[in-house]
Amino acid sequence: MAHYDMIIVGASNAGLSAALVLGRARRRVLVLDGGPARNAPAFHSHSFFTRDGAAPQEILRIGREQLRPYQVEICADQAHQARFTSTGDCELTLGSGATATAATLILATGVADTLPEVPGLADFWGRGIYHCPYCHGWENRHSQVAVYGRGEAGYQQAVHLHHWSPRLTLCTDGPADLAPAQREHLQQLGVGVLEKPVKAIDGTAKCLCAILFDDGSRQSLDAMFVRPVQRQRSDLAAQLGCAFTPDGVYVQANEAGLTSVPNVYAVGDMTGPYQQAILAAASGTRAAATLNNELIFRDSVAA
Repeated sequence: MAHYDMIIVGASNAGLSAALVLGRARRRVLVLDGGPARNAPAFHSHSFFTRDGAAPQEILRIGREQLRPYQVEICADQAHQARFTSTGDCELTLGSGATATAATLILATGVADTLPEVPGLADFWGRGIYHCPYCHGWENRHSQVAVYGRGEAGYQQAVHLHHWSPRLTLCTDGPADLAPAQREHLQQLGVGVLEKPVKAIDGTAKCLCAILFDDGSRQSLDAMFVRPVQRQRSDLAAQLGCAFTPDGVYVQANEAGLTSVPNVYAVGDMTGPYQQAILAAASGTRAAATLNNELIFRDSVAA
């Protein structure tokens, strides 16, 4: 069993940013890399200061490279079980069967997107079909854009996307479930509403081309935006007894990332729906600095 000052579960923007701060603070850190980041399918990452347009994997490569001078160990493994020991440390059991302990834990495990079950849609996720206009709106400001959704969520996303591209259609894949005032507003904006059932998403290896409908018609498009259902990518927070938001989707954490469980922090996408790479990185930085400051004072008093 190996013991560390901190264990960070997750090696994307939030986790690596936390590791950088803690490494520079002379802490011995274990980072568990459980697999590809959520934005791995995307060709480019946007709205990331000094890295606008960089490939997501390139940003992470640089982040990992810059950890080399410090006492930060990156392990390609997943944590499957978490518990508190009799001494108050957190013990993680890894997929390899090994265990690791630390006095404090930073969860940066992210969320998983559950996409609409439309044939072809998943093939273009991150490469023509997106969820965030702040990440991909600019590139599609002159494009033929579709929003896939209905009801209040579909309406709000359509109004939102109209700011980037006026060439916009709301595809509801059946009844739109819109209030009369919402329909009128979309009409005023020039946003078409298609309530026909969707058969599939069509495209080539290089680009998205069209939405195919059950009646044989098609709607040409260059990009589509959807709002996927999200869930926690890992159940470690639940195992440790962390509180969740009222909808049960996200882990509750304060501004510094501290959860309802002492010495357990949560950072990045797993804590809320406003999700961008740079925000995840910032949350990791803040949590790491807060955690380190608390340990400095706690240890100095104990001494």
